[in-house]
Amino acid sequence: MAGAAEENPLLAFDGLPPFDRIRPEHVEPAIDAVLADARASLARLLEQSDGYTWDNLVAPLDAQLDRLARVWAPVRHLHAVASGEAIRAAYNACLPRLSRFHTELGQNRALFAAYQRLAEQATSDPVRRKAIDDALRDFRLSGVDLDDAGRARFAAIETELAEYQSRFEENVLDATHGWTRPVLRDDELSGLGPEARGMARAAAQRAGRDGWLLTLQFPVYHAVMTSADDRALRREMYEAWTTRASDRGPNAGRWDNGSTMERIVTLRQEKARLLGYDHYAELALATRMVHRPEQVLGFLNDLAGRALPAARAEVEELKSFAAERLGLDALESWDVAYAAEKLKQARFSISEQMLKPYFPAPRVIDGLFRVVERLYGLRVEPVPDVQVWHSDVTYYRVLDTAGEARGGFYLDLYARPDKRGGAWMDECITRMPRGNDIQLPVAFLTCNLSPPLEGRPALFTHDEVLTLFHEFGHGLHHMLTRVDVPSLAGINGVEWDAVELPSQLMENWCWERESLDLISGHVDTGEPLPDDLLARLRESRRFHAALGMLRQIEFSLFDFRLHMEMQEPGIREIQSLLDEVRDSVTLIPPPSFNRFAHGFTHIFAGGYAAGYYSYKWAEVLSADAFGAFEQAGVLDRSTGEAFLHEVLERGGSRAAIESFRAFRGRDPDPAALLRQAGLAA
Repeated sequence: MAGAAEENPLLAFDGLPPFDRIRPEHVEPAIDAVLADARASLARLLEQSDGYTWDNLVAPLDAQLDRLARVWAPVRHLHAVASGEAIRAAYNACLPRLSRFHTELGQNRALFAAYQRLAEQATSDPVRRKAIDDALRDFRLSGVDLDDAGRARFAAIETELAEYQSRFEENVLDATHGWTRPVLRDDELSGLGPEARGMARAAAQRAGRDGWLLTLQFPVYHAVMTSADDRALRREMYEAWTTRASDRGPNAGRWDNGSTMERIVTLRQEKARLLGYDHYAELALATRMVHRPEQVLGFLNDLAGRALPAARAEVEELKSFAAERLGLDALESWDVAYAAEKLKQARFSISEQMLKPYFPAPRVIDGLFRVVERLYGLRVEPVPDVQVWHSDVTYYRVLDTAGEARGGFYLDLYARPDKRGGAWMDECITRMPRGNDIQLPVAFLTCNLSPPLEGRPALFTHDEVLTLFHEFGHGLHHMLTRVDVPSLAGINGVEWDAVELPSQLMENWCWERESLDLISGHVDTGEPLPDDLLARLRESRRFHAALGMLRQIEFSLFDFRLHMEMQEPGIREIQSLLDEVRDSVTLIPPPSFNRFAHGFTHIFAGGYAAGYYSYKWAEVLSADAFGAFEQAGVLDRSTGEAFLHEVLERGGSRAAIESFRAFRGRDPDPAALLRQAGLAA
């Protein structure tokens, strides 16, 4: 039987996942077996009569939970990057079981009491002390103090939330891949570069069509919105993109997330009230750097107030340019990216098409590894013969200056069908002790960048290079940890509004001469980015910085207010709130058919509910942290090692503010972000 333990690869592997042998039919039997083992193990641990210690309770429980995490990680990953009906069904069948188990664990009063007794014991280990304190907090946030009816309702909410959040994500994926636009005439693609045309040609060939086939894979969509001269085509694609999984647009109602969004918010609010909080935003802040809702709103509104004057000037200039140079008397939403790209070209004599030949994938990847070698003394090298889920994927290991292995990662760079959109880092394996050895961390690093075409290497836009560096920063945070307690290793235990610090910091090296010499090289000649082109690129860094900031503030305010103000919202109320937020911070109002929220996976299916503000909050930290490198030299090893030791290696073993102070010698300066964006007074 395929599900038997001796034949199930999910139950038999000890190192990296055997992706070549994992099949959908293996998933449910494996999860059932591991959950049964975990429950039995926990019962045995709690039966001890000699008193609880770290070694006889926490360590063996961590080992059991690690086994579950290692079995589930490849399943969760395959659901995201190779989503067929069979793996989707198996994944969704397991979600309620996993939710029930984790809720049982968080509500186990005997286990809670055992941790309370551990907390009463003296310990000189601050990492273990923090792990115990965090666990006690998390027990309470799991409803351990509720009565029987309250705990049962909390568990039901968690299970239902897991199912609805998965449904939301799948609807967005299906809607993204459920729209295509055939093109038979070359003139319809006027303005598009050879890479975008090549992607559209390859899509048509895969579908058995003549001509070209436009899709909503982001590299194609972005190319059309920024470069296509055909205004009607831009509008058509804009409508298809902004109405995904909604009641409007070309696939209206087919994958509509409206009722799913209503239920997700309602369940989150009920969960918060059960735990004694006024709203979900208040609950979310219980584990963040920021603890009060008014701090978040004050931060966002202050940023908005500082950005609005500059943004108004940017919009007026864009409108004038569009009218005078492009013949666009009324600047519509589907014109903005196109007109902005033309204005940037006119002002800085620079364009994505000029830059892309200087960022071929092999050079960018090699240069990224050389940057982290210069900063942190790390060596990154590919490992052959590792089983992967797609031929695009490569596995690498990370070594330090002493040749000691620190971790590994799978790199999956390119957009393709059945792969979730966006870019992310996820955990495959977490650092923890295993006998006398240390289990080294492994990451999944996933992007949706422009793929290679016709035997040529992929050519990246500068924005795509930024995305790769961003995700690699998350990966470094996970892989370089020196914390041996899994709940605090890597990104675990790090306050969510600080978790973007390492990722956003890495983006800064995409703008500096010293690092650009490493990551850029013309695809044909190997020539690094010329001085004049670099100067124009750096000048363009602050182009429409205020508008970009307002866009992030719009998302953040909508997210936070949704989870603070609305208890049982209908979809019209959700849309009305978004419209209200837009009225306050959006200078080019979107059309009425725009249904952005229906595809806002970060907050409805990801980990950013009542937390999207974290991107701007952590950007303050990253802008200020990079100031240390600017002062010492952007590739200064001693500064890099200080960040490595005080931030990356520390994980969640201490408060994020303490790690920042240890690196910078002081609290973060909020003005750093404004200076970097060119908005300081």
